[in-house]
Amino acid sequence: MNLNKCNVIDLPRINDPRGNLTFVEGSQHIPFDIHRVYYLYDVPGGAERGGHAHKDLHQLIIAMSGSFDIHLDDGHTKKTVHLNRSYQGLYVCPMIWRDIDNFSSGAVCMVLASERYDELDYYRDYEQFIIDAQRNTK
Repeated sequence: MNLNKCNVIDLPRINDPRGNLTFVEGSQHIPFDIHRVYYLYDVPGGAERGGHAHKDLHQLIIAMSGSFDIHLDDGHTKKTVHLNRSYQGLYVCPMIWRDIDNFSSGAVCMVLASERYDELDYYRDYEQFIIDAQRNTK
């Protein structure tokens, strides 16, 4: 996989004077079915989250409130995406290392995932990830 597949997706918005509404339908607005939803909140100032990659998992990361930065690395190229809109999500395909930092006060990061939690799907060792990522692109 490569970073070209990781992009910000504009989600549907219904504007209403009583409050706006955004929704996500798996395999409709995003390129996978949703099997798990989790969210990060009350992240202390200066803290980092992420620090891993997935072998097969697809994700959509949304800043439900506040903002944060996501640093992506495919083993060859790196890029940073700033999320701060609840109607946009960053699609992250498998084999992308991600670190999340620069959380604003009160930020909430919601993640839609293609699979249930499986520890065997994780790369938690960056050096091993780099070896496998570079091997897979040869």
